[in-house]
Amino acid sequence: MVSQNELKTGTTTVGIVVKDAVILAADMQATLGHLSYDQESQKIYKVTDKTALTTAGSVADSMTLLRFLQAHAKLYEIERDTPMTAKAMATYISNVLNANRYFPFEVQFILAGMIRKPELFELMPFGGYLERSQFATSGSGTTLALTVLDQNYKDNMNLDDGLHLVTRAILASKKRDIYTGGRSITIMVIDTNGARLLDDEAIKKLVEEEKNRTIN
Repeated sequence: MVSQNELKTGTTTVGIVVKDAVILAADMQATLGHLSYDQESQKIYKVTDKTALTTAGSVADSMTLLRFLQAHAKLYEIERDTPMTAKAMATYISNVLNANRYFPFEVQFILAGMIRKPELFELMPFGGYLERSQFATSGSGTTLALTVLDQNYKDNMNLDDGLHLVTRAILASKKRDIYTGGRSITIMVIDTNGARLLDDEAIKKLVEEEKNRTIN
């Protein structure tokens, strides 16, 4: 049986609930043991047009479960003529993970969606999941990111403040956690218009503003 220590992941991903939206963010470094293997790794993926998740842990296991979930979400919508909510997805993945707990998938997900309302869930390797009303984190940089979120999160934050906060949280982890890094960061916004990744210019502006704020 795999121990909890063996399931520790080298990355930092965060999710926060803001007014009328959910924001996901992640670093871009993939590690292979103690080696920084990739500096442009994708860690945020769409499940449907209005749901997405962040991945931490085994890439192969993450991609397998993502494909399971994408296929299940399509069947769910066809059969029920309604889109699958993030809560329903969290329940489905929780059941899959728990059924494999004796030979577990080495993954940790943050799952977010905006169907009727902003939803945010944190999923554990053995099938446990928690619904979060404010924020969630995963990976080796969790402690650093949580400190930033605890000190700066406010209920009903607007989108711009939320984007700056997730940027600040990832940058804090990149600065001190050796397993968090990469060329830049990735941010996805999920609102009534759907899930969309911020482009490179928007990310660059957020990073520069946060670095200048720290210096000043």
